[in-house]
Amino acid sequence: MPEKKAEAKPPTFEEGLQQLETIVKEMEGGELPLERALDLFERGMKLSEACRKQLEEAETRVEILTRRAGEMQPQPFEDPSR
Repeated sequence: MPEKKAEAKPPTFEEGLQQLETIVKEMEGGELPLERALDLFERGMKLSEACRKQLEEAETRVEILTRRAGEMQPQPFEDPSR
């Protein structure tokens, strides 16, 4: 029975965004064989989903940290640079 490879650790949010940017640039360059374009698209969709999940988890953590009096009171993010 073949052994399963250890699954690679998912990229950090920042790594995922960087990889997505690279994929988009390559796809926008055109002249890709269909199979390569499909592979890039599939990889991009997986990265996009992973980044979305990480953002949702971060949002949940922020909401937990802003609990007051036992009730959730989400606070809007205020950009300090404004």
